[in-house]
Amino acid sequence: MTIKLAATAASFALALAATAGFASAAERQVLPLAEGWRFTQSDTVTDARASSFDDKGWATVSVPHTWNRAGFYVSDGPHIHTRDTLNTVQGVGWYRLAFTPPATFGDKAAWLQFDAASRQASVWLNGVHLGDHAGGFSRFRFDASQALKPGQPNLLVVRVDSSRPAVGGSTADILPLGGDFFVHGGLYRSVSLVATNKVHFDMLDLGGPGVYAQTTAIDGGKATVAVRARLRNDGARRERLTLVTALVDAAGAVAAEARSPVILKVGEATELRQDLTLANAHLWQGVKDPYLYRLRAEIRDTRGRLLDRLDQAYGVRQIRIDPDKGLILNGQPLPLHGVGLHQDREGKGWAISDAEVAEDMAVIREMGANTIRLTHYQHGQAIHDLADRYGLILWDEIPFVSVMTLAADQVEPSPGLVANARQQLQELIRQNSNHPSVAVWSLANEVDLRGTPPSFMGASKIVQRDPIPLLKDLQALAKREDPTRPTTQATCCEGLQPNAPEVAAITDVSGANRYFGWYYTPSDPLGPALDALHAKRPDKPLSVSEYGAGGAISQHTDDPLGGPFDAFGRAQPEEYQAYVHEKNWAILRSRPYLWATWLWNSFDFATGDRHEGDAESINTKGLVTYDRAVKKDAFYFYKANWSTEPSVHINGRRYVDRNYPVTDVRVYSNAASTELVVNGRSVGAMTDCPLKVCVWKDVRLAVGDNLVVAKGRTGETLTEDRLTWRLAADRKDRFTIDSGAILAATDGPLRHGSDAFFTGGAAKAISGKAPSLEGGAPWSIARTYREGDFSYHIPAAPGRYTVSLTFAEPTFAKGERVFDVLIDNRPALADFDVAAQGPGERASVVRSFPVEVTAAGLTLTFKGKVGKAMASAIDLSPRP
Repeated sequence: MTIKLAATAASFALALAATAGFASAAERQVLPLAEGWRFTQSDTVTDARASSFDDKGWATVSVPHTWNRAGFYVSDGPHIHTRDTLNTVQGVGWYRLAFTPPATFGDKAAWLQFDAASRQASVWLNGVHLGDHAGGFSRFRFDASQALKPGQPNLLVVRVDSSRPAVGGSTADILPLGGDFFVHGGLYRSVSLVATNKVHFDMLDLGGPGVYAQTTAIDGGKATVAVRARLRNDGARRERLTLVTALVDAAGAVAAEARSPVILKVGEATELRQDLTLANAHLWQGVKDPYLYRLRAEIRDTRGRLLDRLDQAYGVRQIRIDPDKGLILNGQPLPLHGVGLHQDREGKGWAISDAEVAEDMAVIREMGANTIRLTHYQHGQAIHDLADRYGLILWDEIPFVSVMTLAADQVEPSPGLVANARQQLQELIRQNSNHPSVAVWSLANEVDLRGTPPSFMGASKIVQRDPIPLLKDLQALAKREDPTRPTTQATCCEGLQPNAPEVAAITDVSGANRYFGWYYTPSDPLGPALDALHAKRPDKPLSVSEYGAGGAISQHTDDPLGGPFDAFGRAQPEEYQAYVHEKNWAILRSRPYLWATWLWNSFDFATGDRHEGDAESINTKGLVTYDRAVKKDAFYFYKANWSTEPSVHINGRRYVDRNYPVTDVRVYSNAASTELVVNGRSVGAMTDCPLKVCVWKDVRLAVGDNLVVAKGRTGETLTEDRLTWRLAADRKDRFTIDSGAILAATDGPLRHGSDAFFTGGAAKAISGKAPSLEGGAPWSIARTYREGDFSYHIPAAPGRYTVSLTFAEPTFAKGERVFDVLIDNRPALADFDVAAQGPGERASVVRSFPVEVTAAGLTLTFKGKVGKAMASAIDLSPRP
């Protein structure tokens, strides 16, 4: 076992007394170094390593810590981050800690352990330089035995550097060089001082535990686990030892054990291999049964005294991935569906606690995901431990993201960068290979990207010439480190960019980042694109490693197809995100050859220079907001489809003030039967809704508050969701439609809704400046329009109305666009030419007609005669 100690000598004595009943002097002791740090963010500090340095002007912080605050929402708050509270400086930070370790550390070997420091760290203890580490995501350790002063005051000084990589810069050879995520600086994971016996499992094995296990055979009820242990003797004499390893079951009984003698000379390190045989193995079966043994390894001397011990969770399982059947866990196909995950959250950045990691895991499990892609770098032990415990399958990845050179004339990556990529891959594998949840090692993300990337990628141009040599080198290294797990990578561009290098064949399996419905429209070609990749490499297992769309919770549309969204701009309504996920999941679930699918992303996260949706420098593709406060509609789509727990959710709960008196009500429900009740009146029940999406068409709202309730029933289980929508008095029986707009314009004398109730046509917008003309519709309304042969069926209540049609000719001169308009199949405008009717270029033209609406509603039909018909806005208003 390992004893965690408080950070003072007095509290250490209490902790030791509390464990006296079961702790021996040989047990590892861990002193957390969390409180009392002094910090400054500066690259001009000198002499901070000296004990005489005055740090009184520095801030007092606790670790985990980052100075960064990145990304904020521009919508009405409250929000944790605002423009004024951000700190996006990427540079040097200094940390100093005065602490007194217990005197009992005097006869021990001492190790300073950093669970991560970004991007690189230099460490001094009592003025002695212990070492440097390059890479912001992995655990590293330094031997502090000679520099430490047990029982006396000690001074620990750490310099971190998170500078953005630049040619000739301090981080130019440290991955990642670019990427669509913000790299936070600081000691953002735990720091501790670890004391071990002078004979110990190797503490300097690239941050790994020094004891590694692999399930090499499962045959009937039997299983064989191969153990590899690295032992080191830092003592003053030759030692005759015994290595004892065991698998201990959940009841505490030893299920398998092996013993091996070994002689270690002074300063020697060696590696021993053993096999553990389980006669009746209880397998780790993913979320169905995530059974864990304890892998216990001990070093004992000739008298049987314990010198060092490691105790790790271990799941007995085997995974293979088939190109047609997908992932096979212990001989059974396991369809994988899950999420990508970045490690930051609003207000904390990367300096998140284990409790907050557990909160994120709870949200992901609530959705029903059974796999997580840990992107785009090595994540901490907390998420790995939770995945082991709950049975989720993990994709682990190093930060080789899109860019591998910085200078425009640099053809190959530098030797330093290659070495860093290799180091980060080895650290990833050694630190996480004992986790049964980890299925694949990912070598790269989107290194097949070409051209000039968006500014948020952090690189002015993707200039790498050929990533294949480095990928092949990493592939060979990964197979040497762990021959039992497949390698993978995520590609973006094969079949979409004509000059994209084909790299997917290098790794054992691959993933495709494919944003159909977002960066590539529409969603429908996703299926054929995947089928083509599968046919091209039929023996290479394929997954979808990213898909999705942005979703701004403050933006709402009455029809997600009513107008153009903006993948790189502001128009990103929450309803369009849900629409993309519905379309994509329908395609993905019908392709069993995909070994996994990961939507992008579980949570909104900070990135670079994005100005999108309702956020600044936030990627809003998450299904949950950056602060974890709001689960978007799309979250509940997957919960209804993936989770076995009852789920009923009414979409549009943040679209409270409704633009139209009639609306479709969309409910995600996995109940056997779902009933909709509006203002106490049943609108009807639905069963077996396709993709768990139940839609009640043309539901009429009353003026004032409308209580909408969805009731799901499965057997005796009842599940309910409810919300309130409001309809203003001036919206009663009125339909003001901003044609061609996915988000209605908000200026002007009339409140409009986004384009809705249409069939056919295409949404368009006039570019350029507004015309310098007075009168007519506001330019924000007139500039968008629907074009083609199309119709509107407006579900107005029976009565007398006036329908006003607004037109603004975007392009053509007189005679180049001529069309007819019919109202309930009767001619209203014949041979209508907007350009001929308007007082000037782009001027708006309004035509109004009295109409009588029957129970069938009102139908407006637009038919082109010369060119295409068009309409900019429609206003159907009651008249006396």
